Amino acid sequence: MKVLVLTYGSRGDVQPYVALGLGLKARGHEVTLATSERFRAFVEDRGLRFGSMSDDLLAIIDTDQGKDLLEKGSSLFQIVKSSIRMARQVAPLQRAMMRETWEIARDVDPDIIVYHSKAGSAPHIAEKLGVPCVLATPIPMFVPTRAFRFVVFPDWKLGGWYNKATYALILFLTNRVWARYIRDFRTSIDLPPLKTYDMRRTADGRDIPILHGHSEAVLRRPDDWPDSAHVTGYWFLQSNTAWTPPEDLQDFLDAGPPPVYVGFGSMAGRDPQRLARVVVEALQRAGLRGIIATGWGGLKADALPDTILRIDQAPHEWLFPRVAAVVHHGGAGTTAAGLRAGKPSVIVPFFGDQPFWGSLVHAIGAGPKPIRRSRLTAARLAAALREATGSHDMQAVAARIGEQIRREDGVARAVALIEDIAKSDPA
Repeated sequence: MKVLVLTYGSRGDVQPYVALGLGLKARGHEVTLATSERFRAFVEDRGLRFGSMSDDLLAIIDTDQGKDLLEKGSSLFQIVKSSIRMARQVAPLQRAMMRETWEIARDVDPDIIVYHSKAGSAPHIAEKLGVPCVLATPIPMFVPTRAFRFVVFPDWKLGGWYNKATYALILFLTNRVWARYIRDFRTSIDLPPLKTYDMRRTADGRDIPILHGHSEAVLRRPDDWPDSAHVTGYWFLQSNTAWTPPEDLQDFLDAGPPPVYVGFGSMAGRDPQRLARVVVEALQRAGLRGIIATGWGGLKADALPDTILRIDQAPHEWLFPRVAAVVHHGGAGTTAAGLRAGKPSVIVPFFGDQPFWGSLVHAIGAGPKPIRRSRLTAARLAAALREATGSHDMQAVAARIGEQIRREDGVARAVALIEDIAKSDPA
């Protein structure tokens, strides 16, 4: 069958869907993955057909408002405030992206659409084409539960009523915002208007199947979820070739005890140089060797002591098993990679879902308490590094969880569900 995969965002929003696409292709399906133009080579080099979408929405993160969101967006209030400021810029770009996805879908003529939540036009395109759709998400965001809160809300220990209420509020607001876009989009492709809009349901009121790409070893599927919500395991992208490390990286690893990996991806904020200075001082205070990854701009490090190596980047699946602990921003993909490697994670969340993963990793015993970006100091980071590398209990828990994750095949499980939905869903 022909499968259209729609996703948008940073590399963490694209890589899991490439893994899904390759899993579908291995089963004999024809896969087109549509995302922003900057990821064309990343998609095509792995043998998937590419559907090109504009980079314009991603470029907003480089504006002053976007940098403010990274620097200060660790609370729901700041996220809402920054989002309101950016709304005028986002609205026309969002409508343009919907038009792009429609043009790509008409060209592909898919039998099923698998989509990221940012591709909110997907269910309506599927309706127009008369095919089923599946929402695939690495983050548990859209199915209300008493078990845990919506990911951007504070971790207040108020019980199930609070957790359920966070979903009610965010879904109400999200549906209100998206309803305007969807109303205009449906008119543009000659679909009848909706009486009410709910992003989780089709026009005739059926639940859209949702695949959650995380492991139950980390976050168990809640008992109060409907049958339409599935947990598959992580969608890891396997290396397509045997990766050979640069000589300086291999030499550094061989020269002493396992170092600590530090990388914040593209989460730079306004001062990546200062962030790097804090990291270097923390490693020295803790008496630890370190590897600092600067490839995506989150850290900018110049002169470094002999105990710290700067690299551009390296495959997480190769490097993480060779380090003592992993320090990162708490993105869903990097969190998954650290857990799979069986190493304690020190999470420094910037915004969005990152505090959720930081709190969760700490709650399951696989890492110290997260340090919010706004409260990061060399002293706090050094203390967390000592705990991560010195606690035998934490190391044992991380190793056990890593073993469980490595036994799973989330891509295969997700692909099987997509195939079942394509056969059984009347669209």
